[in-house]
Amino acid sequence: MSEQTFSLQPFPSTKSLPNLKIAGNIARNGNQLAICYMLGGDLKEIVIPPPLNTPSRKHELWQDTCFEFFLGIKDSAQYWEFNLSPAGHWNVYRFDGYRQGMQKEIAFENLPFNVQNQADSLILELNADLGKIISMKQAIEVGITTVIKDRDNEMTYWALTHRSAEADFHIRDSFIVKL
Repeated sequence: MSEQTFSLQPFPSTKSLPNLKIAGNIARNGNQLAICYMLGGDLKEIVIPPPLNTPSRKHELWQDTCFEFFLGIKDSAQYWEFNLSPAGHWNVYRFDGYRQGMQKEIAFENLPFNVQNQADSLILELNADLGKIISMKQAIEVGITTVIKDRDNEMTYWALTHRSAEADFHIRDSFIVKL
């Protein structure tokens, strides 16, 4: 099993940033991927969609507070984008290369995850079987990101690293977690 902790950094901005900390851990055991995001701080400053009784696949989750990760196969241009809303909605997209050939990844019919929302923290945990898209023998590279929408509807972009003059989670050089 391979496990790593992470801490996300906000994209540099001239606007005031919410007083938050986003950290967590990610692990791969065979083809099981477990990721846990821990959002802490003044959560009253941000918009967190309320949990739903019937979460489903939904497009454009990045328009609101959304936890994301990008998964690529080592030495391949192909990658996947996973979007997880605190409300329970989710989506997975497949790309042929940098922002090219985006399509819904149909290998996933559902993507259940757990959200614990408290006054000063939010924890989101996902366990996913990657066997639907990759083999156990393939090394993967992961970019871990989060989009935060504040009460003024301003967006901030958080990632392990920012490798561009603009916030761009799709840049392959930012997939720095090796599993």
